[in-house]
Amino acid sequence: MIVILFDRIKKPENHKSMKTNMGGIDRMLRIGIAIAIAILFFTKIISGVLGIALMILAGVFLVTSFIGFCPIYTLFGINTCKTKK
Repeated sequence: MIVILFDRIKKPENHKSMKTNMGGIDRMLRIGIAIAIAILFFTKIISGVLGIALMILAGVFLVTSFIGFCPIYTLFGINTCKTKK
């Protein structure tokens, strides 16, 4: 859906950016988890310091999902993105 649209955006040839290291399933899972955390926070099921920390994590999940790059994956050498032949 939204993730597929971001994958289809063409970048200029001279554009240098981070390589995508997150696959579609991984990105959708992160978006789902972020939405679940937001729902729990705004319905006051989670609150306080834990709620704020989880909302920050949800924000990180959303950002990494939309750009398709996770810095922690790079540290551990993980790549869930399908490779092009």
